[in-house]
Amino acid sequence: MASSILFFLLLSFFILKTSSQSCTSQKLTLPKTNILYSNCIDLPYLTSFLHYTHNPSNSSLSIAFIASPPSPSGWVSWGLNPTGTGMVGTQAIAAYTQDGKITIKTLDIQSYKVLVPGKLSYEVWNLSAEQSDGVIRIFATLKVKEVNEVNQVWQVGPSVSNGRLDIHGFQPQNLNSKGILKLSGGQNFSSVGTMVDSKTRNRNIHGILNAVSWGVLFPLGVIIARYMRTFPSADPAWFYLHVGCQLSAYVIGVAGWATGLKLGSNSVGITYSLHRNIGIALFALATLQIFALFLRPKKDHKYRYFWNIYHHSIGYTIIILGLINIFKGFDILNPEKIWKTTYIGVIAALGVIAVLLEVVTWIVVLKRKANKSTKTFDGYNNNGQ
Repeated sequence: MASSILFFLLLSFFILKTSSQSCTSQKLTLPKTNILYSNCIDLPYLTSFLHYTHNPSNSSLSIAFIASPPSPSGWVSWGLNPTGTGMVGTQAIAAYTQDGKITIKTLDIQSYKVLVPGKLSYEVWNLSAEQSDGVIRIFATLKVKEVNEVNQVWQVGPSVSNGRLDIHGFQPQNLNSKGILKLSGGQNFSSVGTMVDSKTRNRNIHGILNAVSWGVLFPLGVIIARYMRTFPSADPAWFYLHVGCQLSAYVIGVAGWATGLKLGSNSVGITYSLHRNIGIALFALATLQIFALFLRPKKDHKYRYFWNIYHHSIGYTIIILGLINIFKGFDILNPEKIWKTTYIGVIAALGVIAVLLEVVTWIVVLKRKANKSTKTFDGYNNNGQ
């Protein structure tokens, strides 16, 4: 009996919880009036809702945007983009709670990296906001042109620092939070969502290609060259394995570099300078390293010593820069934790293998020196002593 009551209580809670996630259950009225908004939309991302009324007589759009910030110190925002479908160019209204008081700011967004207050290109009035039960509601009326639809963008962010909104996440939920708002009622998210999903897929491909290339194959090739050649029986197999790894890493790395250039050209206003510059340096150094294969002098050549310095120094530099840039990429993509954890596990495994092989190599080298020393001073060839 008790279990049945508990089941129905949980079921009732689930039904109430589900219904609360619909805009139709949220009865909101225009500020300072008792008039209900004409339309409402359950926005498909970030658990957000929009109530709105369009008044063609004065070209005004009254809205109530509802969303939950990711943390108590986080922020929410909603806006219109008169020039495009993305974030850059959006005329946004943001709200957050600070010292127990709700704060509202308008943002003329000209960059993905810096979210600073700015005057909107739209005329706006009846601007207010409220917060309760972890939910922030933004109310506003905007002057819009005589159009049938507008581009809307909404977002939530983790925190506010010194009055500035910190950068939001780059999960699919965040990247897809945009769409076309039909002023007469209705919504259209398919075209923008498809475009963003395509961009997200390309970003993931870019990350995977570079992680496999600079972050796995290239270090593996170096490990093969450094430790396998210690054993005479591995010659010349180690050389071909080394060259195969490095050439494969270079081809895959160039493909990743090309996808990065394409992403950059398709993402106007988004610039990750350090990540981009390291990527360019990696491509240049790797290309120079490939030329080393054709410039490789024979072992007894007088320039072989200098070639070794050139070849080894560039190789280790590529490994260091590659690892740095891969983790910079993780920070930019902000993927699920499992991806970063998996890669760290792969690198740790390669590191452990390298350490073990280093120990084995030194043991072999020291034994060879000891044997050579014993043969040299064997009582017969010891300067007549």
